[in-house]
Amino acid sequence: QVQLVESGGGLVQAGGSLRLSCAASGRIFSMKAMGWYRQAPGNQRELVASITSGGSTNYTDSVKGRFTISRDLGKNTVYLQMNSLKPEDTVVYYCKAVIYTLPGVLSVYWGQGTQVTVSS
Repeated sequence: QVQLVESGGGLVQAGGSLRLSCAASGRIFSMKAMGWYRQAPGNQRELVASITSGGSTNYTDSVKGRFTISRDLGKNTVYLQMNSLKPEDTVVYYCKAVIYTLPGVLSVYWGQGTQVTVSS
């Protein structure tokens, strides 16, 4: 089994910064990709940013130039540096990991979610 532990959410003023972290532990053969999603009440969960084990990144348009995703493969950890935060970034953020638990066995795991609140 694999566990994802998120940290770094909280309350910040508009224009401020936060850094989210997500550490994966357990039966991990190798990491295929990790990412951050967010979900507002009543809405579908949407991709914020993702990064592959090779370092390729993808961002949703609304965060380009403000958010940066990075990873530490040795620590099985992904980070989301969020700058120039806006009130509309207020939502619960979820970490997602696509992991090989064994050679050829690919599974998807989600974190428990961390609240980000940006005050105006």
